[in-house]
Amino acid sequence: MIDSKKYDTGEITIHWKPSVCIHSTICWKNLPHVFNPREKPWIKHTAADTKEITGQIDKCPSGALSYTYNNKTKTIMENQNKIEIAANGPILVHGTIEIKNSDGKVEVKENMTALCRCGASANKPYCDGAHRKIDFKG
Repeated sequence: MIDSKKYDTGEITIHWKPSVCIHSTICWKNLPHVFNPREKPWIKHTAADTKEITGQIDKCPSGALSYTYNNKTKTIMENQNKIEIAANGPILVHGTIEIKNSDGKVEVKENMTALCRCGASANKPYCDGAHRKIDFKG
């Protein structure tokens, strides 16, 4: 089971899975008054409005950050599926997808999934940030 921390704003619950994080820095570089890794707790869940926080969480390439609306029963990310190629980084798949692994195990991923493009990830098919260590360009 993946470790998880929750931060309830009243309107949404922010879910943080540290072991899934690839340390892209997108969260704290773009919203430092909410996400600050130098402070404890590092998520200041009341420092911005829901729209600003969810907009930033939607950009999380690993899915380590996600959210649910407290008055709804399913995870929010109801936009169309799309695929984005990150400069010098992973393939970002937005939306809900089903992945069938080589052992036949099926996983459902929601919101955003970062797939390895450099070949160096120790967590294939998912990105673990190894592209930075090998100076991947592409």
